[in-house]
Amino acid sequence: MSEPQRRGGGFTLRTVPVSAQPPVLDEFTRRRLGRELRALYDPVIDEPIDPRLAELLQQLETDRAAS
Repeated sequence: MSEPQRRGGGFTLRTVPVSAQPPVLDEFTRRRLGRELRALYDPVIDEPIDPRLAELLQQLETDRAAS
């Protein structure tokens, strides 16, 4: 039963065993992923922040410094 089969209006799902070791990315894949994430997020970093959010962040920093 490799595909979910319909039973009584619902679906039964098959289970897939999970490896005890975490997945490993090779150097090429890590570098490519890093480049793509930078390309995606670099423009966002340069966007202005909402003044209300900036005020809340400043208040959080002040509260952290006081404690």
